[in-house]
Formats: sequence, C-alpha cells, structure tokens
Amino acid sequence: MPAIQEILEKYWGFKTFRPLQEDIINSILKGNDTLALLPTGGGKSICFQVPALAKEGICIVISPLIALMKDQVENLTKKGIKAIAITSAMHKREIDIALDNCVHGAVKFLYLSPERLESELVKIRLQKMKVNLIAIDESHCISQWGYDFRPSYLKIAALRELLPGVPMMALTATATVDVVKDIQQKLLFRKTNVLQKSFERKNLSYIVVHEEDKLARLIKIANNLKGSGVVYVRNRKKTQEIASYLQSNKIAADFYHAGLDMQTRDQKQNNWIQNKTRVIVCTNAFGMGIDKPDVRFVVHIDLPDSLEAYFQEAGRAGRDEQKAYAILLYNQSDKLELERSITNNFPSIEEIKQTYQALANYYQQPTGSGAGLTFNFDIVALCDTYKLNALTVYNSLKFLEKEGYISTTEALYQPSRIKFEPNREDLYKFQIASPAFDNFIKLLLRSYPGLFDNFAKINEFDLAKKTSTTRDEIIKKLNYLQELKLLIYAPQTELPQLTFEQERIDVKNLTLSKENFAFLKQRALERMEAVINYADSNHKCRNQLLLAYFGETNTHRCNQCDVCLEENKNTLHTDEFENISRQIKELLAVHPMPLSTLVNSVTEGNEDKRLRTIQWLLDNKQLKYNEDNRLIIGT
Repeated sequence: MPAIQEILEKYWGFKTFRPLQEDIINSILKGNDTLALLPTGGGKSICFQVPALAKEGICIVISPLIALMKDQVENLTKKGIKAIAITSAMHKREIDIALDNCVHGAVKFLYLSPERLESELVKIRLQKMKVNLIAIDESHCISQWGYDFRPSYLKIAALRELLPGVPMMALTATATVDVVKDIQQKLLFRKTNVLQKSFERKNLSYIVVHEEDKLARLIKIANNLKGSGVVYVRNRKKTQEIASYLQSNKIAADFYHAGLDMQTRDQKQNNWIQNKTRVIVCTNAFGMGIDKPDVRFVVHIDLPDSLEAYFQEAGRAGRDEQKAYAILLYNQSDKLELERSITNNFPSIEEIKQTYQALANYYQQPTGSGAGLTFNFDIVALCDTYKLNALTVYNSLKFLEKEGYISTTEALYQPSRIKFEPNREDLYKFQIASPAFDNFIKLLLRSYPGLFDNFAKINEFDLAKKTSTTRDEIIKKLNYLQELKLLIYAPQTELPQLTFEQERIDVKNLTLSKENFAFLKQRALERMEAVINYADSNHKCRNQLLLAYFGETNTHRCNQCDVCLEENKNTLHTDEFENISRQIKELLAVHPMPLSTLVNSVTEGNEDKRLRTIQWLLDNKQLKYNEDNRLIIGT
C-alpha cells in the first residue's frame, strides 16, 4: 500500500495534509465507518480520494449534484486518475458500458446519485466490483432534521447488505448536533465515529449591516474592499439588476442563475475565476464545487433560508486563509420577505396534487406506468401548458420528491454521443448495400475513434460543415441509422431531468403525509427564526452565535465581527489601558495639566477610554490634583 503522503504529493502536489485530514484518512484505512465534518473549503474530497487510491479496488461516491460529480471526475481525470460518473442524462447502453468498465477496468472512482442505487443493473454490478470505500458527500441530506433533506439518501444504507464489510465515509460542511447523530444512525454506522474540525474560520469577519439603501452600501463595500466578491440574492431578476447597477458604477460585475444555459453559465463562472469579472451576483445556484481561494467578500442582499445555507455560502470567502468578509445587509422588511418565502415553500396539499396530475398528463403516463422512466424537464413549458404558478410548482415538486414519488436533477449540459452497435464486418456489409451512407459512416469512423467500444461525444454542426449540409440533415441521418439498430444516438441536452420513482397513481389515491408536511414546515420556521435572531442580535459575537448553532459552545469572542468591534470601542482592554496610562504619566512627568488638556493630549483610545483610565489612576492614587487643580503624578 503506497504511503498516503506519497499519494498526496504525487497527485495534489502538497507535502503535508491540512489539520484533521490525516486522522480522517487513517480512520478509513483502519476500516472504520467515519463521519468527517470539515468547513467549506476544508479539503473534504482529499479525505476519501487519498485512502481510496491507497487501497486496491474502486471507491463508490454518492453525490446529490451532477455538477459536483462532473467537476470531481474532470479534476481526477486531469490528474491521470480514472473516474466515471453515471447520470440520468446517459443512455442505458452508456451506463451498461460504464459499469462494465468499473467491474473489469482500472476505474478508481464511480460517482452515483443516490437514486441510482435503486437500479437492479447497478445493484448487480456493484456486487461484482472490488469496492474499497463508500463515500457519501453532502451527507446531511439524509436527515430530516437537516436543511436539505433528500429521501433518496435513505436508500444508501441498503449498500450494507450489497457490500458487507466495506467502510462508509460520510462528509458534510454543515451539520447541527441532531443531524450529526442522525447521519450515523441512518447510515447504520457500526460504531459512533465523528472526526470534526471546528467550524471556526479565524480569517473570516462576519458583519451585519442594518441598511435601507442596500445598493449604495454594496458600492461602498466593493470600492473599499480589494479582490473578488460574490453577492447572493433570492431571485433571478435581481441578479441581473444588481449586476447592471454595479457595472454602471464602474465595477466589473456579472450575473449568474440556474435559468441560464450551461455554456453561458460556464463562461460567466470562468470569467470570474480568472478575475476577468470581479463581482458575481447570483442565486444560491452558484458556488457548489467552485474552489476560488482569493474571494475577499461575500455579501448577502437578502436573508438566507437557514444558517446552514448562510454558513456554506459565506464560507466561500477567504479559502486562502487571508482576511475576508461575510456581510449580511439587513432591514426590517427582510423579515416579512423571508416569512413570505417560507410560506411559499409550502404549497397546500391540493396544489401539490395538482402539480402531480399535471406531470402525469404532460408526460402522458397512464395510471400504473412510468416507474423508473426519466424525462427532460422544462418547468416553464409545464407551467405554460397548464397555466400554473412556477414557484408553486417548484415547491410542490420538492415535496413530491421528499415523499418519494419523483426525483429531479439540476440542469447539466450533456453533448450528443454515438456508438456503433454491430461489429465491423456487419457494418461494412451495410456500407456496401447502402452506398448513400458509406461516406457518412466513414466520416464518423475517421472523426471519432473507438465507436465500436464506447460512446463518443460528437458535434452535429462540425459534421454538417464537413459534409456541406445542415445540422438537421445530420440529425436525420443519425436517427435513421439508429432506427436500423446500426448505432445508438443520444442527442445533447441541457435540461434538468425528472424521474418517476413509482408507478403513476390516480391523484385521488395520492397519499401525502400531513404529519411529515407539518414537521418539515416547523423545521423550516425554526431555521428561519435562527436566521432572524442572528441578524437582529447586537450583543453576542457573530462567530460565537454561528458556532453555537452547530454545537460548539466553548468558544471565544472573535474580536473582528461588527458586534465585537463595536464592543471593543467601549471596552477598555488591558493593552489599551496600559498604553493610555503610560502616555498620561509621560505627559505629566513634563508638567502638570488640566484634565481637558490632558485628555486632548493623549493619542491612544477614544475620549471615554482616556477619562476612564484617568479616573482609575486617581482612584488608585497613581494620579492626584495639585493646588492649581491640575493633574500630577501621585506619590
């Protein structure tokens, strides 16, 4: 087994691990189930990637977000490490080949969504793999006590029977005490084992600014703080409006939200990472999997839904461990807006049923059919067809997902792919029999090697140029060859995916747990109260408030949040007292002074602190007044 330090240096170029990483890795190498709690930017992926590379076999990584899977697979591939992600946008034959490569090839990491664990094909192939570790990213999703509960995560524990003896590693950046317990129970940990780094970010200054004119304040922040920044807002329209406002004030800004096509999003993200754009104004769709170390400020224009979300988003600042700021702009109207948002997040049971009925009709799924079927999902088209409110539909879908009726994935660009199905000899026979397709098939074979073994990404526009025809004509030919079962053609998509997890049932028989609905709403309200308490509080260190929320109570004042800084103005600390009293004695050693002159002559501290120091020195007979009512040094 190669030494973990050698692996770290070979693939990541680091000579030493960050605090706690090595302990987590060694825990896994000993075969222990392990829950690793590391703050955003704390290097969680290394904690499962290094031990998986140190051991023979393959690591199964469960992740809820396709974008995160895609990023990690690309990063591993760049390092020369074989990794594969299976997503709902892939063709069945693609999935089949990918799983075969995991069984027989040199694949080290297989990324799956938790929904995939229900597939019989996946279950059978997993049992044939030499699995050395099961890593569960964003593991807080398994807990109903958490802020992002996903019922599909409850299926992960079934891997215990499929892969007995294989250690599980759960990873998260945000978990309260209740969630920490719940993760281990739901994943059937053989024994309790939590390795946790403090959530404290010593370089991050948390600031709450009570402000009516938020845009004017944002300009001040951007002008006063150097470096790149992120501005989070609640809705898509605001991203564009605020980015335009920043641009009009000569600040290089852009906007980002999930409604943009993937190519546009990638371009905006890359411009920001490369510092071509200084400030990105975005919804919470931005940030997952992005590791830009030199973000100097993260500003929230709107109140977040939870402190978990706030902590994760704010934590994208200062990953280089240099000074950075997490700033929340807040006024009293924000409370009403957040309350309204929480109400909108919980449509009525009737509205949820209406959404389910619309889905079944839209995808033409008769009662008793549809289980396991996946479709491209366009929420705008669905709402336009049935005259539904998009926000109501969106939140209804989330509840249908929590009840296990459907599952959804975020939008992700997937280019077109093809693969030849017959062997070379049979394909050659077709070319002889169909000369009209001979040149086209030769072009495909020349342009995309390996088409008999694996799927290859293609570009219909490039093929059209090479054949002096149109993209539509290329698609027509590919579809015709697919009808003849000569190839498989998977057209490009960048829409989200929606899967029916159960057979479609008559909406009259659709059962939605009112108790579960009430529990989730109550938890959401409690998280909202915690956010409002954080924003309203002006007497306790912000850092201590956040840490206490995550179960860390034995902490110290940070001395850099707005509450601490305000308190420091009025609190006379030992070093300040010593500096002020030293100056006073130096001045009075030259000649006696009236009180007002002495106060104005001292440069340390503010007037209140100087007066309090003089009073203490008088009370303790280190100073006294002479017969001219001037201060002199006491005896």
